[in-house]
Amino acid sequence: MENFRKVRTSEEEMPLPFPDLSPDVVEMKVKEGSKIRNLMNFAMAQMELKGSRQIIFSGCGRAVTKTITCVEIMKRKLGGLHQVTKVRYKTVLEVWENQDLLPGSPAQNLTVHKNVPSICILLSRDPLDPNQTGYQPPEPQHGLGEAGEDTLESSTKGLKRTLPPSREELLPKKLQVQVPDSPRGSGTTAGQLDH
Repeated sequence: MENFRKVRTSEEEMPLPFPDLSPDVVEMKVKEGSKIRNLMNFAMAQMELKGSRQIIFSGCGRAVTKTITCVEIMKRKLGGLHQVTKVRYKTVLEVWENQDLLPGSPAQNLTVHKNVPSICILLSRDPLDPNQTGYQPPEPQHGLGEAGEDTLESSTKGLKRTLPPSREELLPKKLQVQVPDSPRGSGTTAGQLDH
C-alpha cells in the first residue's frame, strides 16, 4: 500500500435510528477533525436560543469518542435531558490511487469497503420511552452557584479519598530492642526506645 494514496472517503448514508422525531430536531454530524468548541456553540444555540426540544449527535470511527464527549458536555450544561443511545456499524468507502504509474498508462484505483462502529445519541428535553434499548434517564440535578458553577467539590476537583496511614503512624509508640553481646558489656540488655 506504500504506492497508494487515499484520494476520497465517503460514508454510507443511513436513516436515523429513532422513530417519532420532532420536526425541529437538529442533527450534529461529528467528524474526526471537528472542533468540540464549534460543535458545542452551535448545539447550545439551537437548544437555548432557538428552543429546540431534541438534538442528535452522530459520529463514526475515530469520531465516536468526540461524539460522546459532546453529549456529556451538553447534558452537564443543560441538565434534565433524556438520552437514547444507538450503536451500529456503518460502511465507509475509501478510494486509493496508485502513485507509481508509468507515463501514459491508465490510472489504477483501489476501492476499500470498511465497516466502522457508529454511534447515534438522541438528547431530549421531553420524556422518552424508558423501555427502549439504550435509554438513560436525566441525571439528578446538583446545586449550582450564582455564576452557574458547581458547588459540589467532587464534581470539579475529583473525589477526595483518605490516604493510607504513614509508616510512623503504623509503628507502635514503644519498641522493645534487643542488643547483642558486645565486648564492653556483659550479657544482653533490653531497653525501651521512645518513638
